[in-house]
Amino acid sequence: MNQQSLLEYSQYARVLLGQKNWSGAANIGAKLRDAFSSSPEGFFIGGIVAKRTGQLDVALNHFEKAITLDAARYDAAIELAELYFSANRFGDCLSLLDTYEDKLGNSSLYLLTAAKVFSWLGLHERAWKLLIQADKVQPESDAILAKVAECAVLLGKVDVAEPIYQRLIKKYPHYQKHHYEYAKLKRVENDQHICQMKGLLSQSQQPDQNNIYLYYALGKELEDLGEWKEAFEYYEKAGAAVLKTTNYTVDTDTNTIDTITRLCTKEWLEENGESSVSSLHANVPVFIVGLPRTGTTLVERVLASHNCIESADETLFFPSALNHEVGINRFTDVDAGMIERSIDSNLNSVANRYLEMVQYRLEGKPFFIDKYPFNFLLLGFIAKAFPTAKIIHLNRHPMDACFAMFKQSYFKYSYSLDDLGKYYVAYDKLKKHWRDVLGDRIINVSYEEFVSQPEQATKNLLEDLGLEFDSACLDFHLNPKASASASTLQVREAAHTRSVNKWTNFSEQLSELKQYLSSHDIANLDEFKIV
Repeated sequence: MNQQSLLEYSQYARVLLGQKNWSGAANIGAKLRDAFSSSPEGFFIGGIVAKRTGQLDVALNHFEKAITLDAARYDAAIELAELYFSANRFGDCLSLLDTYEDKLGNSSLYLLTAAKVFSWLGLHERAWKLLIQADKVQPESDAILAKVAECAVLLGKVDVAEPIYQRLIKKYPHYQKHHYEYAKLKRVENDQHICQMKGLLSQSQQPDQNNIYLYYALGKELEDLGEWKEAFEYYEKAGAAVLKTTNYTVDTDTNTIDTITRLCTKEWLEENGESSVSSLHANVPVFIVGLPRTGTTLVERVLASHNCIESADETLFFPSALNHEVGINRFTDVDAGMIERSIDSNLNSVANRYLEMVQYRLEGKPFFIDKYPFNFLLLGFIAKAFPTAKIIHLNRHPMDACFAMFKQSYFKYSYSLDDLGKYYVAYDKLKKHWRDVLGDRIINVSYEEFVSQPEQATKNLLEDLGLEFDSACLDFHLNPKASASASTLQVREAAHTRSVNKWTNFSEQLSELKQYLSSHDIANLDEFKIV
């Protein structure tokens, strides 16, 4: 075979790939590797086939061989970076991206792919650069613009995201997710978008489960305008519609909490003595936990503005490290099975694995933050793995916390008030359990006190961490770094009390939830008094 044959086989293989004819493309790739063993093309084709058919180890080997044969093959390098991420090889993934991000030229495909991997790594500022380049390479592409808008929101660039979503809504009015993202950008001042969305609902006559995004968007904008009753109706419809698409039962989550309280005892915590964590760096981890929507992002942004603290943002690294220790090399939800598998794990090994995973996000400041709210399920493991770690637990008025979760599209236990009440009772039980087991290892922070007295609350928290006050913490809202949480836009504002007692606008609709919580001895259910 000659070079012309190589070109022809390559072109034919790519046609087969486009047709998803994996076996045909695999055969061509094998022929290329046999006939042109010094060419990267056969290995690249084989890597694509293996990746698309779930043979990830084979794909990884093929792409590594391709860039060994030709270091200029950025396509193989970016495909390989995706695989390194999937294998939790974050340092290797970032190293490849560092090498190739300026070599992607005019490939909008691989500019977008590299941006996606940067976002997976939590490096949204790096993703932004590539998305802007992709937009220049392929201007007016709606798919690229949608990614630009998505990243702009994470970076607090509302002025960029807003006109893009307006354009996309005008062009694709029936694509509901654009309406949802647009509704979240800012507080609305009129019902123009509400009328448009209601019009779409009346025209389409879709079943409820096809209208989830519109229901949440309508609820949010109606709440902005003080239309409490109607807003709640849409929130309720949205949650009920989601439940129609799932087989979720809240018993799964409450059973997990029961398993934690049964197995993670004081005696277990004291077994095997002190942990001996790797000295990869001298950073002290600060785990910020609590129910979602209780102020975890606010406190993270405040602390990350301190000159001795940096943030790894919201990671899944600790539960992933626990999984890895028992042979599961991917993230899974924390459930009863995970707790039972992990209870006798070598937590020294877990701690070292965690530090390896998080290392690429850190610059070396004395403290670093990991703000994954659901780590509250794993506080015993965290305390045992990291004897010197700081643990901050956010507390918010139970009714405000519950309502804030109910009106979001993210939390499976909060799609119905019945499930939400049961979950909150279980969570409260776990909170008391950790208080008994961990004692003063936990620094409790009140959301209400933090927003009503930000300077004093910040000083108190820094004192608990053993740090001097830094006035930059009060200007946290000026921090341009990305925030990948449901609060990504709220943290661009200075601390305020507008979200305190929001639930009281819906006191009638939430009365049964309040009664249920009260019957299970949940404290502080009355209105919070701002002093």
